[in-house]
Amino acid sequence: MREKPRILIVDDEEINIQIMTGALKGDYEIDSALDGKQAILKVKECVPDLILLDMMMPDLNGADVCAIIKAEERLAHIPIIFLTALNTKEGESKGLEAGAIDYIVKPVNIDLIRLRVKNHIEVVRAKDEICSQRDLLTSQKADLEASIARNKHLEGLLQICMYCKQIRDDGNAWHQLELYITKHSDALFSHGICPHCLEKKRDELHKKKRDASST
Repeated sequence: MREKPRILIVDDEEINIQIMTGALKGDYEIDSALDGKQAILKVKECVPDLILLDMMMPDLNGADVCAIIKAEERLAHIPIIFLTALNTKEGESKGLEAGAIDYIVKPVNIDLIRLRVKNHIEVVRAKDEICSQRDLLTSQKADLEASIARNKHLEGLLQICMYCKQIRDDGNAWHQLELYITKHSDALFSHGICPHCLEKKRDELHKKKRDASST
């Protein structure tokens, strides 16, 4: 979710939009639409975090708009709160059956609408956090499985050349030791020199110097 959640207010009465915008604009980004068709275009364009949707509008009513939004997979998750002047059980049932999560009767109580919007936005944020954590765990699990799969290549008998120390793989191809282990594990290499090899190299250098001075 955005740092500042976006609310789409849909109502065919501009005064209602102004009242709700004034109540919510301090905490949210506000967008608005005056009819159902405009609302659908706005939803597709900005994908709001929550929609306040008037039930009774000409052409497309709130239930129609809600059904269209819920039918599109990338928009279906958006919570919709219906606003209506019909304070009846039938009206409430119709709104909830259409896919709304809440139902507020007009004229709206400003404190109530702030509280309802805040509560539903917090639910959305919690769901987003759960999804984010789930995706992170899925990614970490995939990384772990890949690491285990690579490490399994290092189990069992490895054939190493006694002279050049290359490793032969299952396909009978030979690989440099460092490259093979890096490819099949999470190990990284840095190069140094052990005391035995250091002494050996010193002797070789001294011998070369003596040979050079004797010629």
